[in-house]
Amino acid sequence: MVISAPLCNGVLPFPAVTRGSSARSGRRRLVLASVCRSGQTAAAATDAALLADAARVSRRRCECFDLHQQIVPFAESWARQKSIVTRRKGLVDSNEDHLDTLITLQHPPVYTLGTGSSEEYLHFDVNDSPFEIHRIDRGGEVTYHGPGQLVMYPILNLRYHELDLHWYLRSLEDVIIRALQSAFSIKASTVEGLTGVWVGDQKVAAIGIKCSRYIVYHGLALNVTTDLTSFERIVPCGIKGRRVGSIKEILQMASNGRELNDAELMDIAHEWLVKEFAEFFQLSLEPSPDMYLQPDNIIN
Repeated sequence: MVISAPLCNGVLPFPAVTRGSSARSGRRRLVLASVCRSGQTAAAATDAALLADAARVSRRRCECFDLHQQIVPFAESWARQKSIVTRRKGLVDSNEDHLDTLITLQHPPVYTLGTGSSEEYLHFDVNDSPFEIHRIDRGGEVTYHGPGQLVMYPILNLRYHELDLHWYLRSLEDVIIRALQSAFSIKASTVEGLTGVWVGDQKVAAIGIKCSRYIVYHGLALNVTTDLTSFERIVPCGIKGRRVGSIKEILQMASNGRELNDAELMDIAHEWLVKEFAEFFQLSLEPSPDMYLQPDNIIN
């Protein structure tokens, strides 16, 4: 299928209360009750720890390629995605696909068009593009990727999550919304009938996916410190009359233009996006030392 710790609940053998002994007895009861409550608290804490450990063990594993401060050519990352998907589809029938994948990175300036994208949304001649253009196999219309934009490519087997592409799209939106709130106290939302995440009337994150045998790939792009002028040469995602925004721009407007460090913003956005992603999909992330994606340069 291809589509775009024991409980303290026994009866204590208190002696009969006699005249003159009530104070001592009361104190003894308080001490015993305190010990009992302390035992219950310790037991509850132990139970919670055991449950947390069990939850971590039961989470699906996910290899994580963290290149979020590096600029990786689009063609290279796309080729690697396809290679991973091809390998994993071969493991589906034997139920040996035990590992999801997450890639985070930035791209050099590039425009990408989905399978059925229309060139009418380009404000330039396709043969005279200011940047590289790639027509790829995701859904959706044209979009822009470039430095300052945090791109996340999850490659998940939905058989271990939910066999529902609409659920998956809405889940990615929810992950972004949670991350923006956690990282920057930015209240983001969705727009009915449209895919992506918005802050007010500004679209800050775009989503485009491909699904083959319930292996989903491509993913999301969050404008963190992106130069937004490159979006002016297209109709982003084919949505007319809507603005594109960035996290940096929104934070500066809220702080009267206070200067912000681009690298720090990217680090914070990445930390919380990955954290919310892993929590939402109940994944145990395993950093991979395999630096197969060779960056154009590293951002300092």
